[in-house]
Amino acid sequence: MPTPIHVVAAIIHNTQGEILCARRSPHMPLSGYWEFPGGKVEEGESPQDALIREIQEELACTIEVGSFVEDTIHSYETFSIRLETYFAQIQEGTPSAKEHSELRWVPWQELRSLDWAPADLPAVERVIEVCEKGYMNS
Repeated sequence: MPTPIHVVAAIIHNTQGEILCARRSPHMPLSGYWEFPGGKVEEGESPQDALIREIQEELACTIEVGSFVEDTIHSYETFSIRLETYFAQIQEGTPSAKEHSELRWVPWQELRSLDWAPADLPAVERVIEVCEKGYMNS
């Protein structure tokens, strides 16, 4: 299997304990699955810089990247990805779905109710674990 595609995702949370979840649109691979928004890390970019750029492109808002959450390598049938996730908070703007079919604020206790892309599942479990302990680092 070739080198995994390096991608990053933001676990954007608000003061009500909700997490912003994004549903993959019909024109995307893994259509219909939920994921944390983000995208590919470009050559020479730090994961945090890539995340700020991708969220600006995908959601038309500015974020502040917080603490690291999870680093997962997942192989699908035709490709594999390395997914790094970070907590984040919106600094400016209101998220708007530019590429996804739907955005939804979901209480952290209900994250398991969504049909997640397999690569995102370890991060989902880690977020729930952090929230259950009462500390969501930003």
